[in-house]
Amino acid sequence: MSSSTEKQEIGKVIAAAESVSEAAPASFPARLLSYRPSTENIITFVTLSIIFVIWFEITRRGLVPKIFVPSPGDVWDTFIETLTKGYHGQNLIWHLVVSLARVLLGWMVACFIAIPIGLAMGLSSKVRAVFDYIIEFYRPLPPLAYYTLLVLWFGIGELSKFMLLFLAAIPPLTIGAAEGVKEVSPSVIQAARSLGANATQVFYKIILPATTPSIITAMRISLGFTYTVLVAAEIVAAREGIGWMVWDASKFLRSDVIFVGIIAMGITGIGLDLIIRMIAKRLLRWRYV
Repeated sequence: MSSSTEKQEIGKVIAAAESVSEAAPASFPARLLSYRPSTENIITFVTLSIIFVIWFEITRRGLVPKIFVPSPGDVWDTFIETLTKGYHGQNLIWHLVVSLARVLLGWMVACFIAIPIGLAMGLSSKVRAVFDYIIEFYRPLPPLAYYTLLVLWFGIGELSKFMLLFLAAIPPLTIGAAEGVKEVSPSVIQAARSLGANATQVFYKIILPATTPSIITAMRISLGFTYTVLVAAEIVAAREGIGWMVWDASKFLRSDVIFVGIIAMGITGIGLDLIIRMIAKRLLRWRYV
């Protein structure tokens, strides 16, 4: 009797262990071995490979002088050189950190200010009348057009660079937030009010969640545009930063350094966008189910 009981207990333990092993997530090596690239991933890889082969063949055959288009090997050697020996006393990582700090500071301050203004513009025509034409006036202006004024007003230090990046980030954020509010169905708001919801509850329970996808999209666009303004922000009285490195290299026809800086900015830009998209997937799980 005791032996049969022991067998039953052992069977329960084995079954529980199997269920746990099935429920437990697979290890990283197992996931890596079981990974199967999607069709889209294959297309992306093939596209990038074609671009790289064209670049390699153009430089190998000498169709374009190296002063205009350096070879992949020269770009790689320059990348190692800027990473180890540095460019004008600072390595590539430091230039990237300085530039990212400038971009993210201006962009995040703009998010805290511009998104509430955009929401208010979407909710109130009077608030929209205050800010709409101001934003629409300077939005199409090239950054260099008003950067000279910012330098005159705030000097050649970090404040003028911050103000340029901050102002560049504002229009996409305000427009995205305001248009997101407009897309909220009035019938949903009326239904909530008929059920007894007050203005605060309507805003936090209906308008803000419905507007979040538009706000996140606006944040992605704003960050990308702010990054494009980086070179303009770092051409005046700067001695460090990836944008300054590209600008300084252009004065000496160092196309290899220019390529390294552009590729570094592109990769970090993709990385920042991926981070925002990952945050969006957590905040908007209902859209990715």
